[in-house]
Amino acid sequence: MEKLRTETLCIQAGYKPGNGEPRQLPIIQSTTFKYATSEDMGKLFDLEADGYFYSRLANPTCDAVAAKICALEGGSTAMLTSSGQAANFMAVFNIASCGDHIVASSAIYGGSFNLFSVTMKKMGLETTFVDPDCTEEELNAAFRPNTKAVFGETIANPALKVLDIEKFARAAHAHGVPLIVDNTFATPINCRPLEWGADIVTHSTTKYMDGHASAIGGCIVDGGKFDWTAYADKFPGLTTPDDSYHGVTYTERFGLGGAFITKCTAQLMRDFGCVQSPQVAYILNLGLESLPFRMKQHCANAQAIAEYLKGHEKVKWVKYCGLEGDRYYNLAKKYMPNGSCGVISFGLNGGRTAAETFMKHLKLGSIETHVADSRTCCLHPASSTHRQMTDAELDAACVGADLIRLSCGLENVQDLIEDIGQALEKV
Repeated sequence: MEKLRTETLCIQAGYKPGNGEPRQLPIIQSTTFKYATSEDMGKLFDLEADGYFYSRLANPTCDAVAAKICALEGGSTAMLTSSGQAANFMAVFNIASCGDHIVASSAIYGGSFNLFSVTMKKMGLETTFVDPDCTEEELNAAFRPNTKAVFGETIANPALKVLDIEKFARAAHAHGVPLIVDNTFATPINCRPLEWGADIVTHSTTKYMDGHASAIGGCIVDGGKFDWTAYADKFPGLTTPDDSYHGVTYTERFGLGGAFITKCTAQLMRDFGCVQSPQVAYILNLGLESLPFRMKQHCANAQAIAEYLKGHEKVKWVKYCGLEGDRYYNLAKKYMPNGSCGVISFGLNGGRTAAETFMKHLKLGSIETHVADSRTCCLHPASSTHRQMTDAELDAACVGADLIRLSCGLENVQDLIEDIGQALEKV
């Protein structure tokens, strides 16, 4: 068969059982793997043979699930990580470190903003944040000679700004660096950033991919098309011998399609150890099998609820790119014609106090730090996930004190609307 469609890939990709082998993906719950001779194992350490020797670096269960996500995104290689935060850190740190610089959208998840602005800054990596709605001239002005990457989110959490992927890709490539896109909210069901010019995609698989708030995890997918060798001086970690791993030059040994992920595994995963467990990968795989069908319902529920909120007298504003008139409506139709996500942001007349009262009276929607799973949940970011940010940073990230983030689950939409309505009556 030719190229398989998304729904089929969610079921079939990644694991192919042989004759008499388990139909379901096996959980290889082992830290180590046995070999007959030291020479056999030595070939694995030298990256001269395929196989497994220690699950901190690679595990068959995890690799099968990574391969499935890779197929869904249309990438060349992929790896699982212990969380989405770990995926973003490793994707950037794999090519940028002390003395380097990255450009990032200012409208990103608060944890990612803190990762770049505080933690990685302490490691000597500077970040310039730009409004994703900036002009191309403003975007290009953010680059420096030592810039190594550009980072953004397909749909910003929780600002819900839609990234103009082609604009950011043009700027990144004009300056000889890759574009890294966190595609957590859209998932490859609704957007494949690699097809629009992105070079590397990351995910918090904890969200829609798992879909049931069961397992924390992350993933990095390499598109395999960015030519590291064309900018060899910028990326010596990929284009020159790695003294910490037998002097291997990743681009020479593994080509453009395998260099990035191999280095990230052999070097960063080896040293940081933020590995996803086989048990978590197994749970993730179960979630992936239903992902296309769940995303349709998440989007349908969110659309109906966003329209309800927009017409309510106590609601001051609503942000959802599926609403006609939303600032990102046309951009969302371009990149995500079949739907975006199930997350809505809105504010009430009465600001922070009204938001707290509203959430206190929700019955189906629970107050959680989590987002994007089968159950409806609600959050006031300024007092939780984004509380480490200053007012100026909150404004730059479009996360005001009145913002409520509502993640629409898979419940009956009329039940959700009735629950929201009774909570609004209390405001």
